[in-house]
Amino acid sequence: MNKFEAVILLSPELGAQPLKKEIDAFKKYITSNSGNIINEEDWGLRDLSFNINKFKKAFYNFFQIEIDGKNLITIKKDLNQSENILRHIFIKVKNHQELPTKLINEKK
Repeated sequence: MNKFEAVILLSPELGAQPLKKEIDAFKKYITSNSGNIINEEDWGLRDLSFNINKFKKAFYNFFQIEIDGKNLITIKKDLNQSENILRHIFIKVKNHQELPTKLINEKK
């Protein structure tokens, strides 16, 4: 199992229930592909550096996961099909950073 840190950006048009549903679906992708979610943080609605699909803001969510790299390919394909996930990134790390992250304490 490899350690990854992931950030997903979700559409700002989502309400509370659809947002929770998308996050739960992401967690299900991880667990159904033999992965474990170690920690997660909700960074909230934040400004984007540049517009994505005409959106100026997005909901940011941070995850620390352990998963086999081969299984990550399948997850990325599924995430690319979602209209509500604007962007996603997975970064392989040796050790997960200590939580809470500095970003969660910044003003939103």
